[in-house]
Amino acid sequence: MLVFLDYFFIIFHTTFTLFNMTGWVWKKTRKYHLITILLTAFSWFILGIKYGWGYCFCTDWHWKVRDALGNPITSDSYIQFLIQELTGFNPPGDLVDTVTLVVFIFCFVMTIIMNARDYHIWRTKKNSCGG
Repeated sequence: MLVFLDYFFIIFHTTFTLFNMTGWVWKKTRKYHLITILLTAFSWFILGIKYGWGYCFCTDWHWKVRDALGNPITSDSYIQFLIQELTGFNPPGDLVDTVTLVVFIFCFVMTIIMNARDYHIWRTKKNSCGG
């Protein structure tokens, strides 16, 4: 079961991360993207007050699975771990954290802008239809 969970977390968390980076692009996924980016912000900044800045419950659970498998993580973040797993290169943690935060802020701003634009377009159409 632990091996399954390890693979599950790698696939799920990576997919979630990629969606956080790109979900704002497509109109059909923007509302879902807003939810996932807000969940990420909640975990990093609200739960992070108690557990440390950038805390991710998904990463925490995955690290516990890896520890139970006897394969502990030496990376400081999931992104650093993923880069190392995929390429064998272990970039500096500070660099990874900075790039991750910049990308997150960009994606957060884009999802707010695009969802607000979509809402404005929807309201305009609704009002012009008498509605």
